[in-house]
Amino acid sequence: MARPKPATFDKQKTVAENRRARFDYHIEDKFEAGIALQGTEVKSLRAGEASIAESYAEVREGEVWLVNANIPEFSHGNRFNHEPRRPRKLLLHAREIERLFGAVERKGMTLVPLSVYFNATGRAKVELALAKGKQAHDKRQTIKERDWKRDKARLLRENR
Repeated sequence: MARPKPATFDKQKTVAENRRARFDYHIEDKFEAGIALQGTEVKSLRAGEASIAESYAEVREGEVWLVNANIPEFSHGNRFNHEPRRPRKLLLHAREIERLFGAVERKGMTLVPLSVYFNATGRAKVELALAKGKQAHDKRQTIKERDWKRDKARLLRENR
């Protein structure tokens, strides 16, 4: 029998985070995926250089690809340096890929990367979310709740 996965992922060092994703999308489910990287990409990630702000993931021919993620060229790289915005293959189990493909095709959901990080064993991972886009009124409601939490904390701090 398979060992159950932990509820939270073991993030040792977060390299890039997509903070806008939680504002623009309703997060339904999260997955941890490995990334197929070239040598200089790993060195750039370890230096803390990456951006996934405008990136997304897609299922193509039974594989999941991270598209439009920017990992800049390594500063001390040579002519074998990598291309910064190339599509990168995400490593997932076949069942997870089928589940993601079904959700994207049938339910009209989106695959959004939430963060890129190194786990405890030093491997680069992507926290991938299955998400549904928010409407404008949902975003206004989110802003209203965030402002109220901030005001409530300020009032509690002042009235102690």
